[in-house]
Amino acid sequence: MSGFTFKQFKIEHDKCAMKVSTDGILLGAWADLQAAHSLLDIGTGTGLLALMCQQRNPDITVSGVEIDTDAYNQALYNIAQSPWPKIKVHAQRIQDFNSEKPFDVIISNPPYFNASLKGEDEARNVARHTDTLSFTQLLDAVIRLSHSSTRFSVILPCSEAQTLSQLASHKGLYLNAHCLVQANKSKPFSRSLMTFSFNNKGCEESTLCIKNNNNQYTDDYIALCKAFYLKM
Repeated sequence: MSGFTFKQFKIEHDKCAMKVSTDGILLGAWADLQAAHSLLDIGTGTGLLALMCQQRNPDITVSGVEIDTDAYNQALYNIAQSPWPKIKVHAQRIQDFNSEKPFDVIISNPPYFNASLKGEDEARNVARHTDTLSFTQLLDAVIRLSHSSTRFSVILPCSEAQTLSQLASHKGLYLNAHCLVQANKSKPFSRSLMTFSFNNKGCEESTLCIKNNNNQYTDDYIALCKAFYLKM
């Protein structure tokens, strides 16, 4: 198997439609875990986000939900081989998932293609397109599994982020933190890291550039992700 080795764990992703990506690493390193005791990863895939958050906060109880059988089994394997084998993964749709207690933090690197052309790989289509999890369904699940102080963090392309933010506002979720991400200084912002809650306390705006003009990681990106990259 060919995987991605981090400082404290390894991710095998040969059986997953969605591989380890910068998007996932960004969200796992950026999401606000302060004072959290429980976390839910919606669409956990390889288990990357669940493992990153568990590394950041070893005392937090982490759960994941995954609809794809191959991804679910690979997440189970990655978690079992990690220092945190107690992370729980549930093989089901988030629309059908229930919990006795609401979560303090919910995170997701969700599907976001609404009408783009699909390929022949059905698992990749499910992972990338909103047919199986629309933004409305995602937000409804977040609200159902939250308490009054829950934080929901997500990463999306900027255009889709605007759509999600508008839908969230209509459902009583407020944008509290927004980080615009660009691959390098010569490219436009392409990703939005966002945290929502039921608290209308205003929004903290920031930006992040991943690489400098010499194609080296910027100091800001290193500061965010150095706990995870093996050679950083």
